Amino acid sequence: MTSAAALRDISPINVHVPLGDRAYHILVGRGLIETAGSRIAALGARAAAIVTDEHVGPLYADALAQALTAQGLRVSVVTLPPGEATKSYANLEKVCDAVLSAKIERGDLVVALGGGVIGDLAGFAAAVVRRGVRFVQVPTSLLSQVDSSVGGKTGINSRHGKNLVGAFHQPSLVIADTALLDTLPLREMRAGYAEVAKYGLIDDARFFAWCEANWQSIFAGGPERDEAVAQSCRAKADVVVRDEHETGDRALLNLGHTFGHALEKITAYDSARLVHGEGVAIGLSLAFRFSAFLGLAPATDAERVERHLKAAGLPTRLGDVPGGCGTVDQLLDAMAQDKKVKGGALTFILARAIGQSFIAPGIDPDKVRAFLGREIDALHP
Repeated sequence: MTSAAALRDISPINVHVPLGDRAYHILVGRGLIETAGSRIAALGARAAAIVTDEHVGPLYADALAQALTAQGLRVSVVTLPPGEATKSYANLEKVCDAVLSAKIERGDLVVALGGGVIGDLAGFAAAVVRRGVRFVQVPTSLLSQVDSSVGGKTGINSRHGKNLVGAFHQPSLVIADTALLDTLPLREMRAGYAEVAKYGLIDDARFFAWCEANWQSIFAGGPERDEAVAQSCRAKADVVVRDEHETGDRALLNLGHTFGHALEKITAYDSARLVHGEGVAIGLSLAFRFSAFLGLAPATDAERVERHLKAAGLPTRLGDVPGGCGTVDQLLDAMAQDKKVKGGALTFILARAIGQSFIAPGIDPDKVRAFLGREIDALHP
């Protein structure tokens, strides 16, 4: 067992996000939660509101609050229920009121301590309270460490779809302690891994091949985990710097998400049936099969993607959704609210090969319908 002192002596991997006066650092490594108080205090705030959930809070919130208090900050904590359904108007109101009650000023901090749900919600609250206060991401799940904590996308869900209400608001610091993943439930670890694999599928075939060779070490917590998190953050940061507000190629980061978000809506964001990363895994497989269906990518690549995701324990087919995936019409209706829809026309992220994804606007709805019909028909041979 590595001692606490030894953990403090290990320098984290530092990924810089160069966005001018909104630039920030992503720190990746084991044991960083132990020094989070001093690192956050170094940002110069006088007060901090920690936003967490009922799973993460009992494990880390008190220690972080005490560490910040020891650094001279006035600290408050707001704890929310876990799960995707938490990203709601009601909980946004609760967090905003708690932050205002704590007298958090623009120069102070909102600290998101939790997974992607908490990061998205707390970040959105920080974006709108007093028209914008600073915030820090302390992501505690693999999915949030490699994806949602980086890039400044914040928001909540609507009955019309996922993440349709939100704002771009960059964090001031991201602290990704990979040791926190040691106790993450296997299902959540797998779900986060879908986002790791995604970065290779977008534009880095070598990274995808590296994932195929090293995914078990990532799960086990070896140095490969730190490298996977850091490389995912580098990949996302590069895209964010080029296209912060998703007017161009930042949409590539949504590979698999058009299908995945539709499935999340159909399952009513019920995490017992489907969590975000599982929807992404199915979506990645569907995106590559759809690309092959359209004659854009070789079927062997689609098969390779599915084979790897299955090996990691992830779902890859519509039939893998507990309780059903809905009808073709229901899926198409859910996709119609996708944020990439322009002029009523569907935009997909498709691929010519592993590591060669591209934005495909104006896809013929009849082809989407035919593809989904084939996928659903395959469930009932």
